Amino acid sequence: MKKTLLFFLALAWIISPQETYAQKKGDPMYQVPVGIASYTFRNHWKNGAAPTLDIIQQMGFAEFEGGAPQGVSPEEFKEMCQQRGISIPSTGTGFEQLEKDPQAVADRAKALGAKYVMCAWIPHKKGEFSKADADRAIKAFNEGGKVLKENGIIFKYHVHGYEFQPYGNGTLFDYLVENTDPEYVSLQMDVMWTFFGGGDPAALLKKYGNRWVSLHLKDFRKGAPQDMTGLTGPENDVPLGEGQLDFPAILREANKIGIKHMFIEDEGDHELEALPKSIAYLKSLKY
Repeated sequence: MKKTLLFFLALAWIISPQETYAQKKGDPMYQVPVGIASYTFRNHWKNGAAPTLDIIQQMGFAEFEGGAPQGVSPEEFKEMCQQRGISIPSTGTGFEQLEKDPQAVADRAKALGAKYVMCAWIPHKKGEFSKADADRAIKAFNEGGKVLKENGIIFKYHVHGYEFQPYGNGTLFDYLVENTDPEYVSLQMDVMWTFFGGGDPAALLKKYGNRWVSLHLKDFRKGAPQDMTGLTGPENDVPLGEGQLDFPAILREANKIGIKHMFIEDEGDHELEALPKSIAYLKSLKY
């Protein structure tokens, strides 16, 4: 009897290894603090950091990805966020600054109290991302990521969709991942840009596993055209759950690989109306 029981337990693991530790039916799919990307409030920072952070706090955001707005020091901004119960786990950098002075990037991140630094764009000719562009990025990411790690910071590249140009047996995105050192270079998936460029967000989360450390969450209007420019109009950004992205599949894979930070990024023109809808949608998703 004991041998029979062990056999069926082993069989259950073989058939569904993930489900043995996965969530129970009815558990929430969105299981991390509600995060926001700074760019969402691009039209608000000119009104002052304090009133903008007040809006962010009132909407229930607990994590912020970005840097201090113009006129505010990183130390001051960190304190303003802390006063409102908002942490800054991640900030950003431009490609050229990472390439030329990664120590300055690390110093700014430490002043904000950030654990991660992300880069969201690799310089290239619009719609023509090439192997040469990828090689430049690989060198900058490996070398800059090493400096950041020496300062206790994790570097991550924010996927933007133009990297899915065909190359070899895969894409230039695959080439980037395969030629960057996992010790120094992690990944952030922007699920909308990944989809926009022809990638499958859930499948890529599964394929590259723990190389992914965070997500940008946004949705893409049904019927809108796609390409590999990494650029589209604000009219194509819709509240989460109203577009083409399969968020249940994305969140299932993200939870399996243990992603702890997810930042909503709304690039539409009606973010104050859209954000509560996006938050409500995420919180409505259950296993």
